[in-house]
Amino acid sequence: MDFTSAEGRQRYDALVAAAASTVVGLDFDGTLAPIVDDPETAHIHPDAPGVLLALAGVVRAVAVITGRPARKALALGGLDEVGREIGETGRELFVFGQYGYERWSSTQRRVVSPRPPQGLSAFLRDLPRVLREADAADAFIEDKGLAIAAHTRRLDDPAGAYDRLLPRLTELSERHGLVVEPGRNVIEMRSPGMDKGVVVRNLAEEVEAGGFLFAGDDLGDVEAFEAVAELRRQGLPTLLVCSASQEESTLLELSDVVVPGPEGVLGLLRQLTEDATRG
Repeated sequence: MDFTSAEGRQRYDALVAAAASTVVGLDFDGTLAPIVDDPETAHIHPDAPGVLLALAGVVRAVAVITGRPARKALALGGLDEVGREIGETGRELFVFGQYGYERWSSTQRRVVSPRPPQGLSAFLRDLPRVLREADAADAFIEDKGLAIAAHTRRLDDPAGAYDRLLPRLTELSERHGLVVEPGRNVIEMRSPGMDKGVVVRNLAEEVEAGGFLFAGDDLGDVEAFEAVAELRRQGLPTLLVCSASQEESTLLELSDVVVPGPEGVLGLLRQLTEDATRG
């Protein structure tokens, strides 16, 4: 792992010392699972279940915080079984789906979810026209139930299609009372009022966290990074980890540690587990 500064190393050491009261928050795509052309096949890294189980033995809680529907993250990650094993140790695994609108935990083994936003059905009616106008009619549209995601990764010119779609989808979302969440070759439209930063703040308070680590890779993780930075200003040991890629660099300047994708994230978590165990 590469620390971005001397302070980054110091923050890691402080987090190790506070590991027993620390919450580890993790994005899913690009952090625990590789980015792939078909989001339906983005299975968790094969080493992740074992790493998460070992990690849960030295920290207060582990939370997967993702834009995916919670049930999809559970399925692609085998997280139901991981949660069962973690629960047997007396620790807890949380899965927050759709940026926090959905919640699952290894204690309450069911997904709690609100109703879809009112403007979503009207948005869907207008969406095909907007896609045609942006010359992106073949973009893959993912209906998440509480949100809609337009993926341009499969198109001949993913970046060009993304740039044409973003302003059009932003305007359409505003018309129907939705907000836009840009990502890596994906634009998501959902209800306002919830993001990963809200999840971080609420979870830290709920479990009385004495430290917080968050690892992410994309624009949708910025709010989580900002919330962890707030906890840092309040005196908590914290660590911000960027799962780096060539496609997105926004998180680099906000991070304490930069690692190469899911493999690097898991390596850092292994090291944290070992160091906390020795400490």
